[in-house]
Amino acid sequence: MDYPLKTILIDDEILALSRLRRLLLKYPETFSIVSEAQNGAEGLVEIDKHNPDIIFLDIEMPLLNGFEMLSKLSKMPLVVFSTAYDQYAIRAFEENSVDYLLKPVENARLLKTIDKIRSMTQANSQSGFNPYSDNLLKLLEEMKPKKEIFSLSVKTGDRILLIPLTEITHFEAEEKYVFLNTLDGQKYLLNYTLTSLEEKLPQHYLRISRAAIVNSHHIKEIQKHFNGKFILMMRDRKASQLPSGSTYGEVIRHLLDN
Repeated sequence: MDYPLKTILIDDEILALSRLRRLLLKYPETFSIVSEAQNGAEGLVEIDKHNPDIIFLDIEMPLLNGFEMLSKLSKMPLVVFSTAYDQYAIRAFEENSVDYLLKPVENARLLKTIDKIRSMTQANSQSGFNPYSDNLLKLLEEMKPKKEIFSLSVKTGDRILLIPLTEITHFEAEEKYVFLNTLDGQKYLLNYTLTSLEEKLPQHYLRISRAAIVNSHHIKEIQKHFNGKFILMMRDRKASQLPSGSTYGEVIRHLLDN
């Protein structure tokens, strides 16, 4: 990647765009600003036109937000996110080699970004391998909101039943099989693994061991057990008692604190 880097700025706030432009113009050996855009739709047009090396991208924008815009790119440039909102998974940005700037952007923080960009591009040119695009695509996938589900289907004989999530108390793995358990004491075989269920279910479903996921809305009682473990008493007709795994104690303690 040759310097200066062809750079596009994308931000719907005129003042923020102007401030970032002034800061980047101080470093002509690193950045060559070839275009600007004020929303994600314009950003797509400018990226297609100029094929930039790097973009500075706001997250919250009209028409298309930053993540939606990136998901539509066929070729991924380097990306530096700029945002006024620190709740946007900053740890995920760091872990996936994506840098970010909190608004208002400060020159001292920008210098750190420049150092990171230079070390990243130098390492990639030496190795011939660029993990950046894969990492960013992984981040975008993680940031997608989960599709909300309200029931799970189970097969019983020739029938397929839809079991509302509100009626499910817990899931248990027994050998190679996973079973769904309901408030009225029924038990159904599922074609899911516990891991795939974890990805599909709402946040109030908690993994408490390698063999069980519980609906926290249907926990009746939590009893301390030995070695930091707990026993969860459920509200189903069978009054199921589920032991937590030794490595899942933090999940249970979080429940106790709420």
